[in-house]
Amino acid sequence: MAVLLLVGLTWVLANTLFGGEGGSSVRYFFSGASVEPTPEMRPRKYKCGLSAPCPAKHLAFRLVSGAANVIGPKICLEDKMLVSSVKNNVGRGLNIALVNGVTGELLTTKYFDMWAGDVSDLLKFLRPLHEGTLVFVASFDDPATKMNEEARRLFEGLGSSAVKELAFRDSWVFVGAKGIENKSPFEQRMKNSKSSNKYEGWPESLEMDGCIPLRGPLEG
Repeated sequence: MAVLLLVGLTWVLANTLFGGEGGSSVRYFFSGASVEPTPEMRPRKYKCGLSAPCPAKHLAFRLVSGAANVIGPKICLEDKMLVSSVKNNVGRGLNIALVNGVTGELLTTKYFDMWAGDVSDLLKFLRPLHEGTLVFVASFDDPATKMNEEARRLFEGLGSSAVKELAFRDSWVFVGAKGIENKSPFEQRMKNSKSSNKYEGWPESLEMDGCIPLRGPLEG
């Protein structure tokens, strides 16, 4: 009887100290399992995984370049995955999403093989872009072997600073726009270098996120 009373008192005391219906905290304590974080404990994430919300009339985005020639790139906009291996719309070279800069609506996605493909396909894609079109680019494997001077000039016209030096197996992420007046602040390039490559033959993958302002309707 004394033993039963002692066990009962111990259970009541433990349940009081550690709290929780059914003594869940006690079970976690004795099992060695970690306590599941509550929503208040978890860092809050916003659209596309950003750590802070974008202002009004801005689009949240995240770009991830491919890792070597194994893991494909990702392009996320407003919490919607536009380009990814899961969507089965990525390929070696340059992966591009075109977005209406006024409405934020996706226009199209396409990839261009810059190792064995025809650069004229890329030129035909970029030449007729309408004023205000947003251009999201994420590289995969090799973004530059087939790149010619006209292609570089077209990307420079979209706001790129790094494209003129883009080379074999560099990692590159970029957001530009047709009609941009200055160089885009949204661009990263990682040079392919034997001394610093993370993977054998390739630099590390790049990740970039931010908020793109929508532009007002074009006059006329």
